[in-house]
Formats: sequence, structure tokens, C-alpha cells
Amino acid sequence: MRPSRLAMRPYTCLQCLTQTRPVFRRPTTTISIQTPRIASLHNSSRFLQQQQQQSSDSPAAASRPSIAPKPVVDIKHIRQNPDLYAQNCIDRNYHQQASYPQRINDLHAQWQAKQREARSLRERSNILRRQLTDPGSIRDENADTIAAGTKFLTRDELIAEARKLKSLLSTIEAEETRILSEIESLALAIPNLTSEESPRGPEPKLLSLINEHPEPVPSASDRVWRSHVHIGNELGLLDFASAGTTSGWGWYFLLDEAAQLEQALIAYALDLAVRSGWRQVSPPSMVYSHIASACGFQPRDQNGETQIYTLAQSADDAARGKPELSMAGTSEIPLAGMHASKMLLCPGDISEFSPLKYVAVSRCYRAEAGSRGLETKGLYRVHEFTKVELFGWTYPSLDSATDVFNEIVDLQTDLLSSLGLHCRVLEMPTHDLGASATRKIDIEAFFPSRRERNEGWGEVTSASICTDYQARRLATRLKGEDGKMIEGGYPFTVNGTAMAVPRVLAALLENGWDEETGTVVIPEVLRGWMGGKERIGPKPPTKKGLGVGV
Repeated sequence: MRPSRLAMRPYTCLQCLTQTRPVFRRPTTTISIQTPRIASLHNSSRFLQQQQQQSSDSPAAASRPSIAPKPVVDIKHIRQNPDLYAQNCIDRNYHQQASYPQRINDLHAQWQAKQREARSLRERSNILRRQLTDPGSIRDENADTIAAGTKFLTRDELIAEARKLKSLLSTIEAEETRILSEIESLALAIPNLTSEESPRGPEPKLLSLINEHPEPVPSASDRVWRSHVHIGNELGLLDFASAGTTSGWGWYFLLDEAAQLEQALIAYALDLAVRSGWRQVSPPSMVYSHIASACGFQPRDQNGETQIYTLAQSADDAARGKPELSMAGTSEIPLAGMHASKMLLCPGDISEFSPLKYVAVSRCYRAEAGSRGLETKGLYRVHEFTKVELFGWTYPSLDSATDVFNEIVDLQTDLLSSLGLHCRVLEMPTHDLGASATRKIDIEAFFPSRRERNEGWGEVTSASICTDYQARRLATRLKGEDGKMIEGGYPFTVNGTAMAVPRVLAALLENGWDEETGTVVIPEVLRGWMGGKERIGPKPPTKKGLGVGV
């Protein structure tokens, strides 16, 4: 039996036929994105890097390095509810982002058109490949070749046509990738949906008060002496002048009892949190910028003001693509990053799922850009401070997250109440919500020196529910005992301040000030960490010798 022509002719693929020399391709990278019928796309790493470099017009904070977690935003939900997301952006005062949902839908329509165009080109390319690999099929009455208009093309014409199709298809695939990249970038810039509990607009809702008001009627005494700045200077506890020399505006030295009081506040908050079941962690103060961005902390705010400190990179590091580093504005960022790109085990029964609850002490760094002139003196608004932070991963349900959220607010209330501070608990409005929070409760303490500013109130703690906003951007997932992702897939995150040391310390100095004796009363719960001392008084005269000049 005579062998067929196909058997006699060595197989040559279309790619080899249309290229004059071998081309060595780089390994492909998989990008996951939620789109209909498409689970993943494979694209050249070089092309992806080029797209990241060209994303300067994109709303994304910065190009994402290869080691960064791959975010999985629910783009389908945004496409199906564009009006909901647009109104949510308006409610939160994110007016620029309000146009993104519709833009995403427009881009998705463009992507679908490119998909149809690419599919048509691939079908025609397949016909050419069959004709090139099996020339005998040219003589067949083949409907496909007739429809494609390729039946009577010569071999050279078929190769030329194949090259042309390959070039067109490459262009379309590049455009598809660009569109998907822009869709993802727009989706990442949209803030979390808002809880029904959050008041719409700029005004918070008063939930409750803590302790009696120490000064319901303004005192007739000299108001200057109720400022913690003057109290601290008078008692030799605070040194802003020296800090101005070493570091500039927004830094400070705590001296003697003030430094001791800082450690007492930390120890007290930690003790209460650990006894309440929170696991103690000592986190780094420096994080990758892409981790901070995934948590909702952008290098710049909506007005372009710098809000976090980033570390300058050498030209060599930048050229090698080394990820940028930032100073953590709160330990919420490194705590959230602990489980980036990880699968957390979730028991089959939700009742058996125990939230991961962490408490951490860290130094925090805030640029506080745009705030100069508002708080130019004192401890209320500074660039570096110590904070005790609470952070939890919960089962992906609002009930589970709310349970931990309420636990945080109760712990905050207990701390501030036991310190004797008069506070108000506020449900924060949409205008005050950051990108990640769906709901936020702030507690403000009364500062006598701030009577003429916000009636004396100043924020000392905050607590937020972020649903799956951070988990999706950090690629933190939940798997069942069978190893598969559970329904919901992404845990909810909750965070809150246990102790913002400088502000609480300032409130204690002002509210504990006894003008008659010139002393500050130390709260009873802190005295065990203060050597049993009950009051902070003036320093005794020092002997002649080496001292600090005024």
C-alpha cells in the first residue's frame, strides 16, 4: 500500500514555516482575572513589564513588581453594578473614581470585540496550517478553504498570508492584555463598598460617651496652662526644640516620666489585649510599597499629597527592578502582609473557625502632608509615634467580622475608660472612610486645650471592617479541609488602635493637670508601671555641673 503524502512529508508546524530562523521565547506568566469564560491569559513577561512601565496614566499607585501578590478583584460584580459603585465613590468623596465603573464596562466591551476578532483570525490561521501541513487537502472540495478564500493559493502565498495573520494576531493579543491591565488598574482604585451603618456625607453619628465631662463649662483659668505643650515644658517632660534641631517639625523627645509613661501605656494596652486572647507580634516597621498599596494606603492621597515615607532607591536597584520600600504608617500593614499569597485553613463548620487575632507594638511613620499649620505644636500630629495595633482575619461573613470589630471597640472603650478620659464614640461618615474600610468607628477624647477647635475633641482610636478588600489584593485565601477554596474564598479583615501613645499621653497630661499643685495625676491603672508614683511634679533644682541649656 502506497503511503500518503502526509506520511512521507515530515511534519512542520505553522510557526516554523513562517519564520526564517528559530526564535527563543521567554517563559510565560499567568495573570488571573475574573472575566466571563476566560480564567487566565498567558502573556510575555517582557510585554507585561512594558505595560507596567507605560501605566503612568493609570490610576494604580505604581507598577507591581513580580514578587507582589496577584490581586483578584471582583471585576464582574463591578461590571454588573456600575451605578452602585459610582454612587459609592461619590458618597466617599472619591469623585474621580466615580467614572471608573462605566469605563470598566466600556473597556470590557472593547475586550470582547478583540476576542471575537482574534477568534476569527485563529480559525483562518488553523485552515492555513492544515493546508500547509497537508497539501493534498487543497484538491479536496473543502468548505472551509472555499469560505476562507485560500483553496487555490500557492504555498508561498499561504506562508505570506500566515505571516500576516500572525502579526495581526500578535497586535490584537497585545491590545487585549493592555485592556485587561487597565480594567484591573481601574478596579483596584475603586474604594470598598460602604456599610449601611455608615452615615452618608460628612457628619458622624454619636453612639455613646465614656466617663463624665471634666469641664462642661470652660474654666476661667489661664487656658495656656491646659495645653500639654506648656505642661510638658514646665515639668521638663517634652523637648520639641531639640527634636527640631535633630529631625525637624513633627518630631519630639519624651523625657523622664513622659518616656516612662509611654512604656506604661504600651504595657497596659498589651496586657489587656493579650489577656483578651490577642496574639502578640513584633512586626517590621519597613514594608514593600506594594504591600502598603494593597492594604489601601497609597503613597499619595487624592490631592497628590505624600502620605507615607518611601525609601530612595539607587539607580542600580531601580534598574534591577528591586521593589520599593516604605516606612509603615501603622502596623496594620505588616500584619496584613503576614498572610499575603497564602492559603489559610478553614474547618468545614463555620462555628469551628477561630479568627486570627494579632496585637502589635510598632513605631509608625506618617508624612502628614497638607496638615502643616493645623497642628504645628505638640504631640497631636507628629511624623513618628508608637502605637499598639489590633488586627484580625475572620471568616468571610459580615457577622464574623462584626463580632471581632465589636470586640475591638469594647477593648478600646475599656482602655480609655480606665484611664479616666472623657470620650465620645462615633460612627464615622462616608467622607471619612479610607479606601479599604466598609465601616469605621472612631473614639475621640476631650482635650481642654482644643476647646476652640472641634469643641475640644480629638481622635485617639479607630476601628475598621475592611471585608475582603485587603485579602483579595494580598491574595490571601481560605481553603477547607479538602484543600479546596471555600465558598467566599477570601477572609475578611478587621483592624483597630489599642493605644496611640502620643495623643493619649497628651490627653492624660491635660486632663490630669492640677493647677494648684502644678502636678499631673497619673491614672491608677498605670501606677504599677510607674514605680507606684501617683503624680508627676516639677523637677528639683539640679546641682551645678553638666546640664542641658535652655
